[in-house]
Amino acid sequence: MPNHPPKSKVLRFLYENSLLLVGVSLVLITLVGQFLTGWHDHNSDLEEMGLLPLTAGQYFGSGHFLEATFENWESEFLQMGLYVILTIWLRQRGSSESKKLYEEEEVDKEPDPTKEDAPGPVKRGGWQLAWYRRSLSLAFFVLFFGSVWLHAKGGAEVYSLEQLQQGKPAVDTLGYLATSRFWFESFQNWQSEFLSIVSLVGLSIFLRQHGSPESKPVDAAHSETGK
Repeated sequence: MPNHPPKSKVLRFLYENSLLLVGVSLVLITLVGQFLTGWHDHNSDLEEMGLLPLTAGQYFGSGHFLEATFENWESEFLQMGLYVILTIWLRQRGSSESKKLYEEEEVDKEPDPTKEDAPGPVKRGGWQLAWYRRSLSLAFFVLFFGSVWLHAKGGAEVYSLEQLQQGKPAVDTLGYLATSRFWFESFQNWQSEFLSIVSLVGLSIFLRQHGSPESKPVDAAHSETGK
């Protein structure tokens, strides 16, 4: 790793933002893969039903693509939102994912509006600070509820298509929210995300990854809590 910023502005930007850039790239690559494979798979199902296949543009706005995408996204946003909230108050002895058991941490201190580089809402205070100090969890939950709605909207279209093929009535978005199928899709994704939290919190007590900020130092005691 470099000990000083690269001279090139481009290289410096890439290095200083590499974690987010690689993460976004992985999201886009896998989303394109999902889109292409889902498009062909859905068209195969439509042909079996005696219906016309969809073009790529039509599939992009179809219920099949919306449902497949947002039923996964909702679980991710729920996981992160709850994790941000739960780690405020809850502790796990020995885990790098927990705050210290009995010590005050930097994140618990009241924001200082006199800091030169403090964000604008911190300096302005009032309602802006009240919102800003909770903005991370609020953003995750807004994204979660938005994803739930889009999951239900897409699922309603797919479910209604199957219902009509069987001579049964179609459902709207609210109607699909009331089906056991919607909740089955949601619960199976939610529990997998909660399992990932349990795995990360629990395994970080005893296992290490050299160089990762998600791990304690390799020589840290199992009982040492926090980063």
